[in-house]
Amino acid sequence: MKARINVTSVNPDGYKALLRLGQASHVDSLPDATIELVKLRASQINGCSFCVDMHAHEALEAGETVERLFAVAAWREAPFFTDAERAALALTEAATRIADAADPVTDEIWEAAAAHYDEAALAALIYTIAGINAWNTINGIAHTPAGAMRKAAAKA
Repeated sequence: MKARINVTSVNPDGYKALLRLGQASHVDSLPDATIELVKLRASQINGCSFCVDMHAHEALEAGETVERLFAVAAWREAPFFTDAERAALALTEAATRIADAADPVTDEIWEAAAAHYDEAALAALIYTIAGINAWNTINGIAHTPAGAMRKAAAKA
């Protein structure tokens, strides 16, 4: 796939705004590992190869196991995830597939997440899910190729 446009260089203000949204996702009560799992799962659902590649690598660099990364697409059946992570992944899937149901984030999904996370973490999860879905959309439209970020970093 050939990139159509590099939106980050053409409109750096938009890029910076999304980075700030990502920074709002980091609160003490939401583990960074959960953030990376959420980003990876939403990116898988949306078919964003750039983000799947990037967040799998970032998760590995942050200490995530290969076993869990390989299983995140099948988190319901895999024994490697905590109940809190499962609740975050269920919320991620429902919010990412928001157009698939009249009430995609049911009370059951919300209550499961609320049972494991305080309000600061819930807000951070919402920002994380919204942010990664925005990035997936941007990279899908722009045709940003997987590995582009690592290639750029290697040249620098």
